Amino acid sequence: MKEYAEVRDQLLNMLEDLDDRLGKITDDVRHTDKPLAQDFSEQAVETENDEVLDALGNAARDEVEKIKQAISRIDAGTYGICLSCGEPIKKERLAALPYANQCIRCAEKSQHR
Repeated sequence: MKEYAEVRDQLLNMLEDLDDRLGKITDDVRHTDKPLAQDFSEQAVETENDEVLDALGNAARDEVEKIKQAISRIDAGTYGICLSCGEPIKKERLAALPYANQCIRCAEKSQHR
């Protein structure tokens, strides 16, 4: 675990940033800063924007889950091991994507399915 203490800190910082971003997205979707416009066409535009914000929120929630799983793997001593084949994940891949749970070969196979 000491080997990945820096990575764990980086992941915790990423989690904090994502939590902030999710809070802002949620506030925007709920229109906490201002109510929906009275004009129907304006409401349509705002609702369309809500759909985009919702998609961004879903992507952020997915990333939060991946980060939490990576932190759990660090704590369990299994971080850096591919969940599919059991081989080590290259350090370069982990540096680029610290919550990666598959080696590049297995990740590419998964994408083609």
